[in-house]
Amino acid sequence: MGHTDMTATDHAVELVHAAARAASDKLASKILAFDVSEQLAITDAFLLASASNDRQVKAIVEEIEDKLREIGAKPDRREGERDGRWVLIDYGEIVVHVQHEEEREFYALERLWRDCPTIKLPDDVVSHER
Repeated sequence: MGHTDMTATDHAVELVHAAARAASDKLASKILAFDVSEQLAITDAFLLASASNDRQVKAIVEEIEDKLREIGAKPDRREGERDGRWVLIDYGEIVVHVQHEEEREFYALERLWRDCPTIKLPDDVVSHER
């Protein structure tokens, strides 16, 4: 695992793109990805996405898991689905946070990671801002 150049691996970026597309397909808002490989040894990238209600959080999470399963990625762990306000899906190389909009504003993860470079998302990823 030579992290010499300290950027997210191509594979991590591929996972981020697939997860971002899945979130976009389920009408997520504020889809944003950070390269956190310099800050965190354990993971390369974070993907954040917001949803307007619990049902949408669940739909986004399921779509992400389906799409990533198609390219051979299985989550190491998943947290938070019971209340459907904030679900974390940990794929090792990338961690996906799907949050209710209120949680997103309250926890403001992007402020936490704003010093990290963002990962450019594919053009077909649309953040559905309300």
